[in-house]
Amino acid sequence: MKKYICFLFFFSEFIFVNAFLTANILALFTVIILNILLILHFNYLQYIKMKKQDLYFIIGVIAFVCIFVFVQPVKEWFLSWSAAKDWRSFVMAFLKFGILSTMGECIGLRISQGVYNKRGFGIAPRFLVWGVLGTCISIAMMLFSTGVFAFLNVCGLKGLSAANVTDCFGINLLYAFCVSVFMNTFFAPVFMTVHKVTDTHILNTGGTLKGFFTPIPFGEIIKNLNWDVQWNFVFKKTIPLFWYPAHTITFLLPPQYRVLFAALLGVALGVILSIANLKKSR
Repeated sequence: MKKYICFLFFFSEFIFVNAFLTANILALFTVIILNILLILHFNYLQYIKMKKQDLYFIIGVIAFVCIFVFVQPVKEWFLSWSAAKDWRSFVMAFLKFGILSTMGECIGLRISQGVYNKRGFGIAPRFLVWGVLGTCISIAMMLFSTGVFAFLNVCGLKGLSAANVTDCFGINLLYAFCVSVFMNTFFAPVFMTVHKVTDTHILNTGGTLKGFFTPIPFGEIIKNLNWDVQWNFVFKKTIPLFWYPAHTITFLLPPQYRVLFAALLGVALGVILSIANLKKSR
């Protein structure tokens, strides 16, 4: 199986070179994430035996990405809707997070339990939850990315705004870091807790859409959450050690690529944590 993974790895490098030569930022981002996934597959080969389903999954992901990279009408639609400053941006946020984050959870399940799906996992409700949460993330990114300009103006960097950006990398880095810190400090904990509640509700209702649309017992679920893990690991470690620097990179990117990159980061983090948990259990 390793030789097939190697072939896919070098094929992705071919796409990467093509993307670099044509300055296709979308392709560069997606192929970088593909490479991460392939490398992570190598990483846990020593813990889990590779199966044909893994090869089919990777081929499917590459084929899906190639549609958006090489099929010009699809590529133009994707870029135009991603850059839109109207309701289409929310539709794209829903789809990007719904597809990519659900895929990340399926990969995490494969690493931890050996399958991409199982009875009660609830791919459909997870897609809906991630779509809605992704739309909320998109709104938060708009609010914080705009508000930080006002904060920096008060701090002495006068004249900065979305319509009056600077070419100075240092100032752009400071701006991106401030947006990341404010958003992940004030928004991320609430977002992560809501996601944990909905994830628990999906599992408790058998992973069905009918069960998902029953009333969510927020109080009961929140009372029974493992707050030791939620606070000491999710909040105190992943936010400052991963999300602060990761979203600093996100806000250095052009606005039309930020939501996509944020969704891909979620996939990467989910896979990394799954492998870490697997290693601890072994």
